[in-house]
Amino acid sequence: QVQLVESGGGLVQPGGSLRLSCAASGSIFSIYAMDWYRQTPGKQRELVAAITSGGSTNYADSVKGRFTISRDNAKNTVYLQMNKMKPEDTAVYYCHADAIRRAVGVTSIYEYDTWGQGTQVTVSS
Repeated sequence: QVQLVESGGGLVQPGGSLRLSCAASGSIFSIYAMDWYRQTPGKQRELVAAITSGGSTNYADSVKGRFTISRDNAKNTVYLQMNKMKPEDTAVYYCHADAIRRAVGVTSIYEYDTWGQGTQVTVSS
């Protein structure tokens, strides 16, 4: 079974930067689109940024020009560089993979809709 493990969250002052990482573990052949979502108490989880296996990206309007999503396919890792952070960026950030092809014995299967455990990001002075 594949796991997504996030790291890099923490406390940062307004205007500061953080870099989140999400590494997929397991016998992985390929990962399709990967995304970062965030959620605050009482609100729905919202898409922050997405990146395809080919590197095409998409961002929420609220983070355009401040956040950058990237990936290293050789390391099965996706990153979220967050700059010029604002208090409203405070949330639990989740990594998500649309589809992962992994080995099972001599064959392979697809796992869909895989989530990480989340990492807390707090922007406060």
